[in-house]
Amino acid sequence: QVQLVESGGGLVQPGGSLRLSCAASGFSLDTYTIGWFRQAPGKEREGIGCISNLDGVTYYTDSVKGRFTISTDKAKNTAYLDMNNLKPEDTGVYYCAADSSGVPRMTDDQTWYDAWGQGTLVTVSE
Repeated sequence: QVQLVESGGGLVQPGGSLRLSCAASGFSLDTYTIGWFRQAPGKEREGIGCISNLDGVTYYTDSVKGRFTISTDKAKNTAYLDMNNLKPEDTGVYYCAADSSGVPRMTDDQTWYDAWGQGTLVTVSE
């Protein structure tokens, strides 16, 4: 059974940091692209970045470039989203997703992805 489980969300002050994890089971991340999406309150889900585990290529949306980093620990079959200098506008539910093609795409189009995690809430507030 293909499954993604996210963890690491929580409440953080502006300027703070969080690390989100996306643990995969039932398949190997080695040949997949992992995308990270977020959905802010009252807004559509948006893609914020991805990593291809075929070649390590990463893409980020402009609003998170220089602050967020996506990585994968293949030994743990887990992807990560490291978030630094968090801003209130980063608040939302964060999702990871797996694309079996292995092609990295900076996109809001969720149809490329075969499996999704349940989401984890990140709140950036004083």
